[in-house]
Amino acid sequence: MEYTFRINTLSRNVFLKYLEGHSLDELNKIPEGFSNNLIWNIGHVIVVQQMLVYKLSGLPMMISDDMVTKYMKGTKPDGNVTQEEVEELKILLFTTLEKTQKDFQDSIFKEYKEFTTSAGYTVTNAHDAMEFSNYHEGLHTGVVMQIKKFL
Repeated sequence: MEYTFRINTLSRNVFLKYLEGHSLDELNKIPEGFSNNLIWNIGHVIVVQQMLVYKLSGLPMMISDDMVTKYMKGTKPDGNVTQEEVEELKILLFTTLEKTQKDFQDSIFKEYKEFTTSAGYTVTNAHDAMEFSNYHEGLHTGVVMQIKKFL
């Protein structure tokens, strides 16, 4: 799992650079032809990781229900986020990952509700969920890179 978390840390650092390197207006802008923006993609990867690993394991997530409602699959930005929300996402990028890594080290993941992703991959345990989360974050890194071209 060490390599999995190194890869995840890499993607989270990329997202942090986008958060720190763009104005609030740029983070909130939805370019023509896109259905979301930079900030939505970053919030979305945090939410999906928490849902895949914790919720499907029957464990409490480290994010609020409001955040899930705002960034889960199938949602779109419903207004501009504030600088306060940006700061919260910056913190969650790494606190969620650090706790997840500790929870794997402590072997807390015992049960898992099997889930088939929209990509057709069936996730059967929390370890697989982290692996798929890395794939998912890679996809959204690509989306973020595309959005940036239109800012």
